[in-house]
Amino acid sequence: MPGTNLTREEAQQRAKLLSVDSYEIELDLSGAQEGGTYPSVTTVRFQSAEAGAETFIDLVAPAVHEVVLNGKALDVAAVFRDSRIALGHLAAGANELRVVADCAYTNTGEGLHRFVDPVDEQAYLYTQFEVPDARRVFASFEQPDLKATFQFTVTAPEGWTVISNSPTPAAPADNVWRFEPTPRISTYITALIVGPYHAVHSSYEGVDGQSVPLGIYCRPSLAEFLDADAIFDVTRQGFTWFQEKFAYDYPFAKYDQLFVPEFNAGAMENAGAVTIRDQYVFRSKVTDAAYEVRAETILHELAHMWFGDLVTMEWWNDLWLNESFATYTSIACQAYAEGSKWPHAWTTFANSMKTWAYRQDQLPSTHPIMADIRDLDDVLVNFDGITYAKGASVLKQLVAYVGIDAFFKGVQAYFKAHAFGNTRLSDLLGALEETSGRDLTAWSKAWLETAGINILRPEIETDASGAITAFAVRQEAPALPAGAKGEPVLRPHRIAVGLYDLADGKLVRTDRIELDIDGDLTAVPELTGRARPAVVLLNDDDLSYAKVRLDEVSLANVTSHLGDFTESLPRALCWASAWDMTRDGELATRDYLALVLSGIGKESDIGVVQSLHRQVKLAVDLYADPAWQEQGLATWTEASLEHLRAAEPGSDHQLAWARAFAATARTEEQLAYLSALLDGSAEVKGLAVDTELRWAFLERLVATGVADEAAIAAELERDRTAAGERHAATARAARPTAEAKAEAWASVVEGDSLPNAVQEAVIGGFVQTDQRELLAPYTEKYFAAVKEVWETRSHEIAQQIAVGLYPSLQVSEQTLAATDAWLASAEPNAALRRLVSESRAGVERALRAQAADAAAAGA
Repeated sequence: MPGTNLTREEAQQRAKLLSVDSYEIELDLSGAQEGGTYPSVTTVRFQSAEAGAETFIDLVAPAVHEVVLNGKALDVAAVFRDSRIALGHLAAGANELRVVADCAYTNTGEGLHRFVDPVDEQAYLYTQFEVPDARRVFASFEQPDLKATFQFTVTAPEGWTVISNSPTPAAPADNVWRFEPTPRISTYITALIVGPYHAVHSSYEGVDGQSVPLGIYCRPSLAEFLDADAIFDVTRQGFTWFQEKFAYDYPFAKYDQLFVPEFNAGAMENAGAVTIRDQYVFRSKVTDAAYEVRAETILHELAHMWFGDLVTMEWWNDLWLNESFATYTSIACQAYAEGSKWPHAWTTFANSMKTWAYRQDQLPSTHPIMADIRDLDDVLVNFDGITYAKGASVLKQLVAYVGIDAFFKGVQAYFKAHAFGNTRLSDLLGALEETSGRDLTAWSKAWLETAGINILRPEIETDASGAITAFAVRQEAPALPAGAKGEPVLRPHRIAVGLYDLADGKLVRTDRIELDIDGDLTAVPELTGRARPAVVLLNDDDLSYAKVRLDEVSLANVTSHLGDFTESLPRALCWASAWDMTRDGELATRDYLALVLSGIGKESDIGVVQSLHRQVKLAVDLYADPAWQEQGLATWTEASLEHLRAAEPGSDHQLAWARAFAATARTEEQLAYLSALLDGSAEVKGLAVDTELRWAFLERLVATGVADEAAIAAELERDRTAAGERHAATARAARPTAEAKAEAWASVVEGDSLPNAVQEAVIGGFVQTDQRELLAPYTEKYFAAVKEVWETRSHEIAQQIAVGLYPSLQVSEQTLAATDAWLASAEPNAALRRLVSESRAGVERALRAQAADAAAAGA
């Protein structure tokens, strides 16, 4: 029984048999304020290559009332099961199907999500269809290569607005919104956003009279915080840069961006109607790093309008190309577009996205970038650090390999050749080979069809005077993680070698050599005879994807002067290398903490500072020798407080250090100071203790037992919003009592009524690193419950639980043994097995790192 799954073979067979012309979809959402179900009527016209053939259409619905194929009513009880409607005796050529059903509103962020804002008590709806959830709203051939036109007709409550892929019609007198048909697009990028949303309108004015209507939407309760002008500025910058680089005008009639509640991902590239999580409408002060991430998200989704929406992957094995291209081009736009506020975007990429990729690529589930996606279950757990971040890293390497001009000329040819169609990877590589003159067959095989990370090390020989007599780059291919498929391989890399010397206490790049390396050892004769610099940095400018190690002289100088690089990118690369060494047990956690404390005060890039905050906390919580851990946390917390007090008033650094201090405050004196900051009896000059910072302070005070339920209730009374309700849920789950933990666990695991965002908040509060003993009994409970949860909840809800409640804090051999016993006996499906195995690998890594840290203490 297929359930809600779909295999690649089934999709291929259906695509071979069918082509789809059009959908007409009528939805009656007039009862949305009350919730429940709603009538859905789908009329789909399609062509069959064979007379008498059989196929199926997808539909997830509580009830189906009518199925009419080519004028003949079918027996619903006979044809509708397992989320499919069986269609037999097709006519050769044109067919018409009409399906009348009741579909359900959801609170999981899948299908048609319904949310009630506690501020105005109004319902707000939006759809989220990727990967396979258009079928929760209308009957559809749910696969990306069966494109069609879509015409929506929606009945909505009085006073509401309906937004879809096509331009929004004038508000109708009868509350029935009739949209024009879309161009030919895939089911998963169709969209409806419905409710009394607040709107701001503008336009993008391009060359040759091009004018694209722009819209930004959010709930009225967030309207006072909506910085629409800044969002429009980023959007227009993206339009200009992408249209120039792609040489193809924006392909849809308008471009709306809708900030919606309880969104599972960052955003979704619905054609002309992008949905974005409304946490990006900032209610309180955030650092520039948050604005940069938001801008990257905006540009990422805009890039998808061409790569993903205009030209779409044939099947989900090329999901990586879709996401990697959008990631690469969004960051390139930030880095290179005229007037960009974030020309250092590649620093952020190296600091955050690359570290995500390196982590993912060292898990037992590591896979080639071009993954083998056998079915929908596979793709649903494949929105990972390889699909997004490693893929984008390798595209950056490809750009260095073929040249940026040849790369974009190939992309231009690709868009022109395949507009509104479907493609495979070979179509893009073929276009790039044409424009670059490079044969990409071997490159593709090495980079896209194999898993794992290479390590690059310099091998330097010098004479008595300090002149270099020999220089080579050593490439290693470490064994893949236990359980991973495939073999380690050496790859061709296009890298830069940066030479840095100290000048007036600063590390300044004095030369840069760019070259191709291949095999295990590549000589660099250009460096022979030069004076040995203070630092030799392989993969300078972060052109390739590899772990980089420093020679002894460079490591000593970097350790002493990491904060003294004049540019942010080499600093970020060295910080990332140090973090990678810590995770691998090559650098003890206590030494990593010392390194960070020695250099973070000089770090000007706020995104790097905030990453270091997260990494230090994770390292001391999980990778430190348990006997030293409390000392490490005390050292870090004291340093955080010192930096908070010393930071420039009102600066981003001050805010970041306030959050870092709050995250680990532990002594009676520190917690009393945090309480005083919260109640206003103490102040840090320039620090605005606003709504979000108040919750951050309170959540820590609750988790440590200083604040109680009454304090949570009082804070919620100050912030009667959806965000306030989520924060309160986190705080309640964080209370350090057995009763609070049992209540939180029951609400998530035993009950199934929590909306996705509230469940996520409860899990975040439940898991507290200072509460290991309190959480210890839940290891057994987790393994007793997780399989049933997986089998009975929606994918997003089940994945939150499977990953979020795994006993990652119980770093012990017993946790590994309990996991292994469950994996051996429970017979989970491949997707759940993958998620649990990944979590197990985190515990195994933590044990190794703890042992390395303990060994350093005795050295």
